[in-house]
Amino acid sequence: METGILFQFKDLGLIAACFLSACGSAAGAGVAGMAAIGAWKKNFTQNKNASFLLVALTGAPLTQTIYGYIVMNKMVELAKGSQHLWGIGAFAGAAIGLSAYYQGKCAACACDALGEIDKGFGNYLAILGIVETVALFVMVFTLIILGKLAGA
Repeated sequence: METGILFQFKDLGLIAACFLSACGSAAGAGVAGMAAIGAWKKNFTQNKNASFLLVALTGAPLTQTIYGYIVMNKMVELAKGSQHLWGIGAFAGAAIGLSAYYQGKCAACACDALGEIDKGFGNYLAILGIVETVALFVMVFTLIILGKLAGA
């Protein structure tokens, strides 16, 4: 049984993939949530209808946590074989997390706009989808790399 310092941290890349993705999701959803609450407050004070669609915009960054989990799950197979994947996990997790954070910032702008004019929901979702695509690309490309490492 290995007991060296590197062996003790061989799972660091795994948790980094999921943890950094989740941190981005939390920050993105938090930013969007604050904007949704502000938009609702403005609607309530003006006696206007407060759109529940803001919840959908606020929740958009949460999917990146799932992508980080998928990457982490694939990395488990390689970690069992004593491969250290710190860099892959950290960079993939950071990229996915940044996508979630910026998607949340876009969602915050969308919440503000939808709360103000109550139009354009489909357009706002399209922008959120474009930002999410970065996370999907990172996940897919990371899975391809991990697949090649598993076959090596």
